[in-house]
Amino acid sequence: MIAFKNFGGLIMGKKKESYEDLVNKLEFIIKQMEDGELSLESSIKNYEDGINICNKIYKLLNEAEGKIKVLTERGEINFIEVDE
Repeated sequence: MIAFKNFGGLIMGKKKESYEDLVNKLEFIIKQMEDGELSLESSIKNYEDGINICNKIYKLLNEAEGKIKVLTERGEINFIEVDE
């Protein structure tokens, strides 16, 4: 979280989470749900949180793919074939 001053108070702003942070959060949620010790309400909340995290991850991956396409179209990245 990032705190911003606002005329005598603080407003909390959200820092953009990294892909790695989001994947770690999702893995934690999955582990909790797989353990099977959550209440129904907690399971539903975790499922909802997991879906939201998946959507954020999907958005980050789409943004990265778009950047790669733009760079490739500009010719700034040259791919070479490597024999294995």
